[in-house]
Amino acid sequence: MRTFLRRRGFARLAGTLAAGIGLALPAAHAADGPQAPIRFVVPYTAGGTTDLVARTVGQKMAETLGRPVIVDNRGGAGGNIGMDLVAKAAPDGTTIGFGAISTNALNPHIYKSMAFDPRKDFTAIGLLGTSTIVLEVPAASPVKTVADLVAAAKAKPGLPYATAGAGTSMHLAGVMFGQATGTELTHVAYKGSGPALNDLMGNTIGVMFDNLPASLPHIQAGKLRALAVAGPQRSPALPQVPTLAEAGLAGYALEPWFGVYGPAGMPAATVQALNRAINDALALPEVRDKLLQAGFTPRGSTPQALDALTRTEYQRLGEVARRAGMSAD
Repeated sequence: MRTFLRRRGFARLAGTLAAGIGLALPAAHAADGPQAPIRFVVPYTAGGTTDLVARTVGQKMAETLGRPVIVDNRGGAGGNIGMDLVAKAAPDGTTIGFGAISTNALNPHIYKSMAFDPRKDFTAIGLLGTSTIVLEVPAASPVKTVADLVAAAKAKPGLPYATAGAGTSMHLAGVMFGQATGTELTHVAYKGSGPALNDLMGNTIGVMFDNLPASLPHIQAGKLRALAVAGPQRSPALPQVPTLAEAGLAGYALEPWFGVYGPAGMPAATVQALNRAINDALALPEVRDKLLQAGFTPRGSTPQALDALTRTEYQRLGEVARRAGMSAD
């Protein structure tokens, strides 16, 4: 009888502890079980780099977490509209956002009115990687090289160029190009790469700075001509295309980074669960190969590393924007 009572008492204690643990960690495991879907906000229209990466990584995250990851494209205002939704969401792990060098470091310095502060209103979850910016023209354009483009821009001050939006890293690339070449260019901001590419291929506009994953299929199909890439090294996806530095713009280098953020105040265990899912997805050979072939370099990180990068880049790009007089309003 004593043995029975001891066993029953131990069972009750174990049950109480288990219940306590379950009650203590509902938020910590919000991203672990078969619960509500996770909304992955991409602050740009479908068809761009962020959309491609989010859908590729999100699919594998869903498999790891055991719950759907639904990509929600919310373009506009250089990514600010979508990331504002993330900032104002409940910090329970059910809403995350695809932040970038633009939304979380550059935009606050070039938009007069910001609905959020990237230093205070987000929880950094993990880095996704870096992309390559490509300078391109329609295949039928008489512009064959960067030198041709510089000559055209000097002959026609105010030459328009397209990007996926004001305040994006592509916008920054265009500003840096103008500074490096002493040319005056007119920025035409679209609500994402998709509509800008349509106009570029339709010859409505003659020049574009774009993130390579969105443009690469059209370059490979012969619809667009890549003049140069903006990064410090050539892209493995376009090994024959020079960097802008190689094309004559000494010292020019810009490499956009992207990461996943949630609302401020997320529980640490929830952040860790999501971070593991992201890093596990990026480590899969099929994911890495797909992203690399698209011109995106996958690279995970800890939440702390992404937070530190965000703060450092916020300061650095603030100085760049002020020197260039950049404005998105």
